[in-house]
Amino acid sequence: MPLWHIYHPADTYSEADKKNFARDITDFYTGFGLPAFYVVVVFDEVDESSFFVGGEQATDTVRIVVEHLARHLDDPALRKRSTERLNEIMAPYTRDRGLHWEFHTYESPRDLWMIAGLFPPGPGTEVEQTWARENKPLPYY
Repeated sequence: MPLWHIYHPADTYSEADKKNFARDITDFYTGFGLPAFYVVVVFDEVDESSFFVGGEQATDTVRIVVEHLARHLDDPALRKRSTERLNEIMAPYTRDRGLHWEFHTYESPRDLWMIAGLFPPGPGTEVEQTWARENKPLPYY
């Protein structure tokens, strides 16, 4: 499950911007076969008086924390390509708007993750593929 926390100054994104950004993020992961419902995006609007970088108020900074649970990347070259691709997804919503942005990715152990009280099926299994096709969690045991 990718979980994106997007911390941004107030009024940085319209409702349409948020919907489009979340759609672009979701499209990236579903392109690799993940069920769409695995992808969660949270926009955290931060008041100007509460957003600081280097001890100074940051009125043009977006900070993104990406958590990966469903898939992990061990190959350094693949990790680099993935990070570059995530950056490309962010660019229209950050760089192209004149914003400063930073992000990092966590990879959490898969055995510490549940959906609706169920451990998700293994990567690429028939059950996970069924979840992806039907886009809803299924009780599978």
